[in-house]
Amino acid sequence: MATGNLASVVVSVDGSEESMNALRWALDNLRLRPDGELVVLHVQPPPNIAAGLNPAPIPFGGPSGLEVPAFTQAIEAHQRRITQAILEHALKICSEKNVEVKTEVIVGDPKEKICEVTANRNADLLVMGCRAIGPLKRMFLGSVSNYCINHVGCPVVVIKGT
Repeated sequence: MATGNLASVVVSVDGSEESMNALRWALDNLRLRPDGELVVLHVQPPPNIAAGLNPAPIPFGGPSGLEVPAFTQAIEAHQRRITQAILEHALKICSEKNVEVKTEVIVGDPKEKICEVTANRNADLLVMGCRAIGPLKRMFLGSVSNYCINHVGCPVVVIKGT
């Protein structure tokens, strides 16, 4: 699928090997215009989603909506470490193939933010991995790749897991 007419390609990566396989596929199969850019995108879930926990409300009429700062800071620090490890791994793959890329990290709901970044960059192509989750889990959680296929304004290549 080599083409030299792509100006902007977004490759979405997360902590899965499928996303890294999508990056490898893009590096091996796509050719950008000389002024083109390949962007490795990682969407970091917000701390309260990442932890799956919210501090319990203060009982008996105490103030509500308060965050526990140390708790939140610890989660955010952990998320930054995860993001750093993901990007380091992705950049190592790019380095091995002698390809320079740009990286972008954004916080939010992955399916929405991937579509948003792809649109904002006027990407010609979105490349992403797809985990082989079962139909029941997909029914309840949804599929990020399926959402992106149906909501992004450019072609999408999905590299399926096994």
